[in-house]
Amino acid sequence: MKKIKIGVIGCGSIARRRHLIEYAENMDAEIVAVVDLVEERAREMAEQYNASAYTNYKEMLEDSGIDAVSVCLPNHLHASASIDALNAGKHVLCEKPMATSLEEAESMIKAAKENSKLLMIAHNQRFVSSHQQAKKLLDSGELGKVYSFKTTFGHPGPERWSIDGRSSWFFDKEQAFIGALGDLGVHKSDLIRYLFGEVAEIGAFVETSAKENTEIDDNAMCIVKMQSGVIGSLAASWSYVSGSDNSTFIYTENAVLKLEADPVYPLVVQYANGDIVNYELAKIQSNEQGVKTNTHVIDHFIEAIVQNKEPLITGEEGMKSLNVILGALESKETKRFVQLV
Repeated sequence: MKKIKIGVIGCGSIARRRHLIEYAENMDAEIVAVVDLVEERAREMAEQYNASAYTNYKEMLEDSGIDAVSVCLPNHLHASASIDALNAGKHVLCEKPMATSLEEAESMIKAAKENSKLLMIAHNQRFVSSHQQAKKLLDSGELGKVYSFKTTFGHPGPERWSIDGRSSWFFDKEQAFIGALGDLGVHKSDLIRYLFGEVAEIGAFVETSAKENTEIDDNAMCIVKMQSGVIGSLAASWSYVSGSDNSTFIYTENAVLKLEADPVYPLVVQYANGDIVNYELAKIQSNEQGVKTNTHVIDHFIEAIVQNKEPLITGEEGMKSLNVILGALESKETKRFVQLV
């Protein structure tokens, strides 16, 4: 079978630690081109993966042999690069948040439809084993009514992750548009939609309290109500100085579920009758150096292309998760709860 030929736009940390590694390990994919404004970075990755190096992604898109691209650029460029790639006849996997506005997101979705190409957004929380197992339990009905939840995603900040450190675009308002909420919170808005359905209403406190010399948010606490009536909290932060927290707690009629909260078991279910079930599952992906994990995002994207099927996180799904975060920003500005439906 012919391999899917891949171009990766952007050679920063997310490309180096996620996209390029996982494409290289996928038997159905072949990295043929990489792009970065910094020529040295593009050449370094091109040499490592035996690909062609570009400093202008539009030149790369002229290569008719490229089937699909990953967009690993600063947030404000996600929409324009994705639309250009779709119009050039490429399938697109775009990093999150997919865009900086609903208008941009809608334009991306429109371009995908007009060109009959796949648009997938790189939300990885749906592929985490503990999250998938929790969804099975919730859907089975054995847990009874869901009362509430709290979900958290926090770490010390992107300066420890980004290839540019503290001078990274993550802290530039024009390039990033949004901080911890867009970097981490949007992953959790996608997760709660996956587990509980659509968000009906949101209220939020969004602050810049941990990072200096930036207008970007680094701490956010949101209160949400789902269409189903389930209520919960969503926290996103770049101020967890001792390490990361990617946990979710779900409180139901018959049990309490603890996801990614135990150092040994990714899912712990404590039943009302006293029984405890510890699930031995694949661990969640990690940003720690030297820790080998797979997000399954790349594998799912390639599988969707090969089988010509709709990916789990379509442009429409990405837009709905983005809308939750945009609602949080609106709540912060208006100091009111915001209706999303």
